Amino acid sequence: MDFKQYFIYQADYQHWANDVLFNALDRLDDATRTDTKTLYYGSIHNNVDHLAFFYRKWLARLQGNAFTETYAARQHSDWKDVKSNIRQEIRAMQHWLEGQPETFFDSRISYRRTLNHEEHGVWVRDALTHIFTYGAIERGRISAAASAVGAPYPDMSYYTYRMEMGEHVDHLKQGN
Repeated sequence: MDFKQYFIYQADYQHWANDVLFNALDRLDDATRTDTKTLYYGSIHNNVDHLAFFYRKWLARLQGNAFTETYAARQHSDWKDVKSNIRQEIRAMQHWLEGQPETFFDSRISYRRTLNHEEHGVWVRDALTHIFTYGAIERGRISAAASAVGAPYPDMSYYTYRMEMGEHVDHLKQGN
């Protein structure tokens, strides 16, 4: 498998894992999701909202666009809106990656850091690894905080994703 296909799978996994997390978080009421926790951005809701911002920021960087926004406060107050936004951000990234030539994944990008505006350069494959690893780490933090207040602990592992996708493909093949 080449880098392109690998990272397209990783983007799809992000979408799947976010939905698994949302299924657990949907069992909490709004007051619990927005209550200040020991998470970096305060509430469970704010941390999910920040994750959507993070994906948007990095897609802009991958595309070579300047990104000057900072995450100062919640951008989506409604829970349905934040879930919809994060889904859109991941799918936009996945579709954009699908349209890139294989050589893109073995190239470098330059971007300016959000807070101090220093210019940095990074290999695309390292940037994508960072993006998807950060998503997994944040989902883990969010699910741990949610589980502590009564949400079920979601199985968001990549292994489970691949098993489910394999079963889905097998069902499709049997239908033909």
